[in-house]
Amino acid sequence: MPHPLRPFLRVTALAVSVLAAVTSGCAKPTGEGGSKPSVIELLNVSYDPTRELYKDINTAFAKHYLAEHGTAVSIKQSHAASGSQSRAVVDGLDADVVTLATWPDVEAIARAGLVKADWQQRFDNASIPYHSVVVFVVRKGNPKGISDWPDIDRDDIEIITPNPKTSGNGKYSFLAAWGSVLAAGGSADDARAYVERLYRRTPVLDTGARAATATFSQKEIGDVHLTFENEAHLEVDESKGALEIVYPKRSIRVDPPVAVVDANVDRKATRHAAEAYLGFLYSPEGKAIVAKHHYRPWSVDVQGPPEGFPAIETFDIGFVAGSWDSAMKTLFGEGGEFDKIYQPAGGAK
Repeated sequence: MPHPLRPFLRVTALAVSVLAAVTSGCAKPTGEGGSKPSVIELLNVSYDPTRELYKDINTAFAKHYLAEHGTAVSIKQSHAASGSQSRAVVDGLDADVVTLATWPDVEAIARAGLVKADWQQRFDNASIPYHSVVVFVVRKGNPKGISDWPDIDRDDIEIITPNPKTSGNGKYSFLAAWGSVLAAGGSADDARAYVERLYRRTPVLDTGARAATATFSQKEIGDVHLTFENEAHLEVDESKGALEIVYPKRSIRVDPPVAVVDANVDRKATRHAAEAYLGFLYSPEGKAIVAKHHYRPWSVDVQGPPEGFPAIETFDIGFVAGSWDSAMKTLFGEGGEFDKIYQPAGGAK
């Protein structure tokens, strides 16, 4: 069983630096030549909606690591669309850890030789420390009467969701819509037709989740926003009563994985702190912070939703597409289902 305390991190144009300290029963951290550095510097490259989560994680981890090891940790965060972040790391962004939205985004870094092939076995639950679900955000009072997936299949409803070619949120929203039809007993042809109708009524396809949030909540475009549960809570809180969350009967389980970027941490001699950082997400303190930010902590002991989270029937990527590899080829790859139903230059077919 992987050590319960290990690191998690991600970086974008906005870099936030915090002193961090944390965790447990591993060898003492050392710098080059075995010397102990005064400050260990980490870079966490993550996806759009995790800014607030990791700001709090970084502060708590820093205090813990300093108390345990007597060494300060300075963590920088980078946030953008998950697919863009993955490509940035492959192209040289010097991440110590990645905390991305989808399995393909981490696997692409592994296939580039920067992360070892066994990355999913490093931490519990296939290196997925928490979950989310795709939900609806609607205007105050829910004027369009939206309660489930069939309710957004109407000509008078505009949908806001990010581009699945670049955004993990966009991929999961596409999969949630497709899977909702299958879960209700529909065929693949039914799912294809349903999703095609949705994208005909998607006036804007932002590259990432946070940009889509701004389009819906600040620019006030659209009638329903498909987004992660955690992002929905932040969006509603910041709207000060102008928006509300609707939970459909069923939705996809969102599984954002984490990984240490082996090639970088070995070169920088930051492995101990990086692993401790990701492992901290599985600790009681880490789980409490995760839940505070409306991500669903993973636990082997609890059946059903974590305390304080609404129950919702979920399906996973395997149910919708068989695997992420299959989804990337048939749904999101060049000439796949998304390309067939949506043309960026001229709108949906």
